[in-house]
Amino acid sequence: MPNIYEIPSDINQTEKFEQLETGHNILIERIISTGQTTPEGEWYDQDVDEWVILLQGEAKIVYEDRTAVELKSGDYLMLLAHQKHRVEYTSIEPPCIWLAVHGQLRSL
Repeated sequence: MPNIYEIPSDINQTEKFEQLETGHNILIERIISTGQTTPEGEWYDQDVDEWVILLQGEAKIVYEDRTAVELKSGDYLMLLAHQKHRVEYTSIEPPCIWLAVHGQLRSL
């Protein structure tokens, strides 16, 4: 049986994205980060909302207006569609384990 906290043995210097479930306009994925960040000068600008919870580790998200959110295990947040953001920090030890839900999560 799969376990959300189990770190694959092939994890190395790359971030790992695992699709767990999909449905009509929804994607649930596990992301394992080991120190990866968004490249300098780049921003995520997603077409859909993303609700994310950090299950393990520590991370820092920065928005386009330079507002920063520091996350630790158990913290979650909603990233609205086209809300520009970047990942400024992810812990290596322990690795970050994220659970992300992508879709049209908020109605207009």
